[in-house]
Amino acid sequence: MAYSDVHEEGARPDSRPAPAPEPPESGLDGGGRHGRRRGPRKHRVLRWSAATLAVLILGSGGAGYLYYEHLNGNIRKGERSSGDSKARRTGANAAGQTPLNILLIGSDSRNSDENVKLGGSRDNRGNPPLGDVQMLIHLSADRKSAAMVSIPRDTRVDIPECKDPDTGRTYPATTDIINTSLARGGAGCTLATWQNLTGVYIDHWMTIDFSGVVRMADAIGGVNVCVRQNVWDRPTAAVPGGSGLKMRAGTHKVQGKEALQWLRTRHAWGSDLMRARAQHMYLNSMIRTLKGQNVFTDTPRLMDLAEAATKSLQVSEEIGTVKKLYDLGTQLKSVPTDRITSVTMPNVEDPQNRDHVVPDGANADKLWEMLRDDVALDDKGGKGRSSGGKKPAESTKAPSAPDARIGVVVQNATATSTLGPVSGRAGALAEELVRKGFSQASKDATTGLSEDRTVVRYPSADLEGDAQRIAKSLGIPLSSVKKSTDVSGVTLVVGADWRNGTAYPKRSEPKAGDLPGNSDAINGSDTKQCMDVYAPYRW
Repeated sequence: MAYSDVHEEGARPDSRPAPAPEPPESGLDGGGRHGRRRGPRKHRVLRWSAATLAVLILGSGGAGYLYYEHLNGNIRKGERSSGDSKARRTGANAAGQTPLNILLIGSDSRNSDENVKLGGSRDNRGNPPLGDVQMLIHLSADRKSAAMVSIPRDTRVDIPECKDPDTGRTYPATTDIINTSLARGGAGCTLATWQNLTGVYIDHWMTIDFSGVVRMADAIGGVNVCVRQNVWDRPTAAVPGGSGLKMRAGTHKVQGKEALQWLRTRHAWGSDLMRARAQHMYLNSMIRTLKGQNVFTDTPRLMDLAEAATKSLQVSEEIGTVKKLYDLGTQLKSVPTDRITSVTMPNVEDPQNRDHVVPDGANADKLWEMLRDDVALDDKGGKGRSSGGKKPAESTKAPSAPDARIGVVVQNATATSTLGPVSGRAGALAEELVRKGFSQASKDATTGLSEDRTVVRYPSADLEGDAQRIAKSLGIPLSSVKKSTDVSGVTLVVGADWRNGTAYPKRSEPKAGDLPGNSDAINGSDTKQCMDVYAPYRW
């Protein structure tokens, strides 16, 4: 749970319950359609989970059913994606399992008396909310590790065209700081913005506001946090606003309004980036607290949390039932705390505005690649992919025609959120293909395209072999050959990872735990984390 105040604090808390979807491609046990390979024991566990939910939540008879429907009625739902995004799911591992990605968003909405009282800035009541805390929860395909990845609210990014599902209003694509995406089509627009920036397919989103944070913190019963010096996040002569957080040095259990203050504090930590660290500490502590409480077997605790969670959260529609949220919670619960890694997107100062940041080029790309390829952010699970160390074997198909008769169109998609496109890339690669014997290769003059990684797309199974032949001729890995309904024929899309040369650049596979140095990683089992207080806010 987490929130923030745009004017005073600009921070925001985090939310906690865990979601888990049931689309055919991504089964709740992490195994997709092939989940059976995990053996009957896993199915027994899932059946047990469903039975436990029925006993703990439903009870018996009509009253239990009505209570279950009451909880379902509490849940507010919205469209999963309301923006233009082309991210695709990470392929299943050899066991048929797929990773799960959930976007947590803290809204600074002041659309109620309660939120105005907690968040201040009464003059902002009724304004579109901003997503001041944004955090991706990544569950590995084998459900043995997890990552929590924050993007600072003041990160300048490309926001795609989005349509607000409630009003029908369409917002044109723009470049702005990422927290404004929530006001341009809701959480579904923020999800699309993340997907375009990272290339990571996000299964679900969850949002929480000020009052929701307070309810959840009270239901949990408090979370331990630590400061090294006395802290008071208050207005100063130089900087107005502040969260109001005031506590003495040491470890304290925060709940209710004080938990919200912790999550919104920014000035006292020295920067928005340090606020992300404080939020990671809070979430890690909350997870340890929930695990220690055995809430999944404690009926009163579970019901208190169920009531608070269903009233506090808004979720994407495909996980909008108590059963699905509960199943998601059991998946998050299964990850050991020492296999949870919290990081912040590597970033640098925005050359256009020193108050903003932008992704730190290769370092940010490396983090996104690890998430896309499901590589553990820690090194406790092996040296390669979280889901077992090896990618599934890639099958090859014979082309449908000789090289000279294979049609292929080349597109230039080398633009990024911080760099413009490299002119002439489509023509250069089309000429290289002709030189290699693909005489029907041609360039597409479409501009403004952006892809993080080069990909060869094909529309139907009969052209898969042709697409693979094109990829092989240029040294592009077969894992980058994708079926897509967005193209009418074999299409080479030259991404931002290939900005020069005619041979696809060799790249080493990312290794587990090999994080960029400026990602500010924290392990979920680290109980010694403590925040330093910026000098002007000590007392």
